[in-house]
Amino acid sequence: MTKKSKKFKGDPNTTGHEWDGIEEFDNPMPRWWLMTLYATIIWAIGYTIAYPAWPMINSATTGLLGWSTRGDVAEDIAAAEEANAAINAKLASVELTAITSDAELNTYAASAGNAVFKTWCAQCHGSGAAGAKGYPNLLDDSWLWGGDMEAIHTTITTGIRSDDNDDTRYSEMPAFGRDQLLEREEIDQVVNFVMSLSGDAQDASKVAAGAVVFEDNCSSCHAEDGTGDREQGAPNLADAIWLYGGDYDTLRETVNNARYGVMPAWNTRLTEWQIRAVTAYVHQLGGGE
Repeated sequence: MTKKSKKFKGDPNTTGHEWDGIEEFDNPMPRWWLMTLYATIIWAIGYTIAYPAWPMINSATTGLLGWSTRGDVAEDIAAAEEANAAINAKLASVELTAITSDAELNTYAASAGNAVFKTWCAQCHGSGAAGAKGYPNLLDDSWLWGGDMEAIHTTITTGIRSDDNDDTRYSEMPAFGRDQLLEREEIDQVVNFVMSLSGDAQDASKVAAGAVVFEDNCSSCHAEDGTGDREQGAPNLADAIWLYGGDYDTLRETVNNARYGVMPAWNTRLTEWQIRAVTAYVHQLGGGE
């Protein structure tokens, strides 16, 4: 229970509440504090009028100044493109082999290519370009279609089995099991033979029988010694570098059902200088020829 004390003339104004002798003053707020509050209210109203603020059904108010973060970014991009216009034009027009011999251009291409790669390629090949199952490692020197500047540029430009480009890189391995081109025993034999090419110890009788199956059905693409053929995009089977895996079950799956990896044709998505920049970047990762 609170007890109201008798007020005398000159005592400070209180709310009349008292708790154990403690009273609550009833003084007005300082004028500077009140003016600051009013100023912030006016500033907030002005801000919502000048800049995008109020949500609508399908969008929001655009503000009298017409400013937006998207427009701000677009201005920054336009400024960067203008600043690099000359070197981008040079990058798009010189011979591909001349890029690596021009120190300034090669440095710029590798840096710009890194940005292009991180934006468009890292989702499949990894941020460090080490690849993943079904996505080639770009750090080694094992290339399906070639690892020089021209070959890399063509692969990026036209893609692999891409529906977007009539000149796309194209090869197709038969599904030897699914299409009943080989018997189950023959598939087992040829898998043992392929595993032996990279030094894995296998059943000698199966390897010998698999060599015959390989020569009759696989050597036209992968070559008689299994080292592959870049003209056809046929992988080297003797280097122990595997795109999908080199264990028995994975290789059997590959022979049985084949593989059909696809890469987009980037000429419909990237400019020529961007394609050349990422070409230079990939080439200098370590496996370029």
